[in-house]
Amino acid sequence: MRFLNDVRPSHDLTYDDVFMVPNRSAVGSRQSVDLSSPDGTGTTIPLVVANMTAIAGRRMAETVARRGGLVVIPQDIPIDVVTEVIGWVKTRHVVLDTPIVLSPSQTVADALALLPKRAHGAGVVVEGGRPVGIVTEADLTGVDRFTQLSEVMSKELMVLDAEIDPRLAFNQLDAAHRKLAPAVDRDGKLAGILTRKAALRATLYTPATDASGGLRIAAAVGVNGDVAGRAKSLLDAGVDTLVVDTAHGHQESMINALHAVRALDPRVPIVAGNVVAAEGVRDLVAAGADIVKVGVGPGAMCTTRMMTGVGRPQFSAVLECAAEARRLGKHVWADGGVRHPRDVAMALAAGASNVMIGSWFAGTYESPGDLQQSADGRLYKESFGMASARAVRNRTSEESAYDRARKALFEEGISTSRMFLDPARPGVEDLIDTIIAGVRSACTYAGADSLEEFHQRAVVGVQSAAGYAEGKPLHASW
Repeated sequence: MRFLNDVRPSHDLTYDDVFMVPNRSAVGSRQSVDLSSPDGTGTTIPLVVANMTAIAGRRMAETVARRGGLVVIPQDIPIDVVTEVIGWVKTRHVVLDTPIVLSPSQTVADALALLPKRAHGAGVVVEGGRPVGIVTEADLTGVDRFTQLSEVMSKELMVLDAEIDPRLAFNQLDAAHRKLAPAVDRDGKLAGILTRKAALRATLYTPATDASGGLRIAAAVGVNGDVAGRAKSLLDAGVDTLVVDTAHGHQESMINALHAVRALDPRVPIVAGNVVAAEGVRDLVAAGADIVKVGVGPGAMCTTRMMTGVGRPQFSAVLECAAEARRLGKHVWADGGVRHPRDVAMALAAGASNVMIGSWFAGTYESPGDLQQSADGRLYKESFGMASARAVRNRTSEESAYDRARKALFEEGISTSRMFLDPARPGVEDLIDTIIAGVRSACTYAGADSLEEFHQRAVVGVQSAAGYAEGKPLHASW
């Protein structure tokens, strides 16, 4: 990456402060751009879901990996639960979505409680392992909640072969005017569910899979306690990337934790952070990190900068840290500060190998929280920062009352925030479509057919606040 007219600014920059100048391009199609990361994580799109309890769970991990990204399971989840989640994600189908399974004797209330857990919005009614009906919210509207599903389910099923080619599946669903259909194995047992849109996406995205064909998943450990023990348990469970994580990554505890993890001789990438300067990158790489996580304070749930004054504008932090990591033969993840697809593109132009997203994905069907409704009828989920009072309370639940009370005095971060679902993009895949469309277009504007070439060819300029405002679309006339 170079600055326009080779004029490097004297002050640090956020994503809003910069823009990209188009280059002469020979890239014929956005779809021909290779977005796979060179950092060894196996992502085929440069997106990583942040290790936040309100965002990163099994449904998110399955769905994002199927589209080529990676989810980091948080460090404050019990190790036996994380182990179970890793095994569960790795056994998911790489094309079919995991269905919501219901029995004919279950009630409308049961179905209504489960349908928001998946973006496809349908439950498959199963008897003897075989699908016998489908229920959607439309089938359940205005029906007594104690009514059994056998009385309201749609019984005229279209059933797909579990191994059907996605393009053929799309054509069959389209011809039948069906939005979705259950898929069955050779014995007629339910194997998954496939929507028309998911079939289309399966032809456009490449899943992030391991050597055995299982979906990839990452998990985090902290820098305190039995770091090596937890890391070994995660490695034994089959985790594909290990993240050693703390808000202030450039400290002795992190360096000691990295030495302990590296002593296990892991065969997976080790990520460590967070830092915002080249010196931090050098020290973490020297301690054993393959990838360094960059970002202090830019996250939507983070109050660090307002509480402490500590942090750095994210574009400049990524640019400096990525240059140092590249010099050392390593990589960085840009963590935080992403609000629009353009921000992801700017982070990649600055040299990030993957971009971490947190709060933006909290308001989706796939995040772990329960779907709630505001007074004006808008659907939302609650999100919170990982250094907030809420997170600290969850993380220290087994400690003494005194220790918990003492730690509660020093929390940072928002404890509850309403993340509204976008009616046009309520699922994480909808957001991924939007982000990746923007990144692919950015690459074509730069004349790049890969992430590495994008970083090499990107020309970035500095703009005023008015320049940024000029680029925003108008949804109503002026």
